[in-house]
Amino acid sequence: MKIYQPHAWPSTLQEAIAIQESLQTQVITTDQLKEPVQYVAGVDMGFLEDGTVSRAAVAVLSFPDLQVVETSLAYRPTTFPYIPGFLSFREIPAVLDALEKIKITPHIILCDGQGIAHPRRFGIACHLGLLLDMPTIGVAKSLLIGKHEELPDTKGSWQPLIHQGDKIGAVLRTRTGVKPVYVSSGHRISLPTAIDYVLRCTLKYRLPETTRIADRLASAR
Repeated sequence: MKIYQPHAWPSTLQEAIAIQESLQTQVITTDQLKEPVQYVAGVDMGFLEDGTVSRAAVAVLSFPDLQVVETSLAYRPTTFPYIPGFLSFREIPAVLDALEKIKITPHIILCDGQGIAHPRRFGIACHLGLLLDMPTIGVAKSLLIGKHEELPDTKGSWQPLIHQGDKIGAVLRTRTGVKPVYVSSGHRISLPTAIDYVLRCTLKYRLPETTRIADRLASAR
């Protein structure tokens, strides 16, 4: 896969904020998908040796039947601390290593984290999408920012996620009676399309198959 890297990786929080603020203006939240979508991918992270070693996993699945067609793992030293809102600087270097190993280029990547549902509208899905120039979706397990109305209990129900008057994503019920996930555009994809693909990638579990399989690989389960 071709990877664009328009910046050096930061060593301070101030440098990280400056990168997020400068790159956020390049994020595209309209659909720029290459049709038909034949492959989707999930990326996730695990950590070894008390967090000092990062283990990144990529799972590429055929679409729409969601069969695993390729996986990869990559390891590298962890160089940025765990700070909410800055996960891309901790995780993406190893994720890029894992993506460089795959032979099948996915059409969409679903990230275990936020897209524009982020204080600076630049979560890990946005960051990765820009580096790859590829459609990406943020699918987070927990709320980072924003508020929403009460969500119906049935699968497929969703409510807009609002922050400072902006619609930054959606809280989405992927399984009836189970906690929702938080979906937002990463890059080159609109929110309605992101919701549609998250639902189409979700079978009988709370998380999309892309994320679930990548998580299992990253955690060696």
